[in-house]
Amino acid sequence: MAHKVIFNLPKRELGREDIEFVIEQDGKRFGTLLVSKGAIEWRPTNKVYRRKLNWTRFDQLMRESGRPV
Repeated sequence: MAHKVIFNLPKRELGREDIEFVIEQDGKRFGTLLVSKGAIEWRPTNKVYRRKLNWTRFDQLMRESGRPV
């Protein structure tokens, strides 16, 4: 179950335009990760909801739930 990650980067300093990572699993779109100056957002494919965290909350979540590497 390897994931393929495709991304598009703006050609300037991150401003209003998000950095977009398209994640594929088994050749099909799994979801999209959007990174902005103020937050990180996960958009699962074929779902009606999105998940958004500001950077402070993301840091807290990773410290509590992330696996040390």
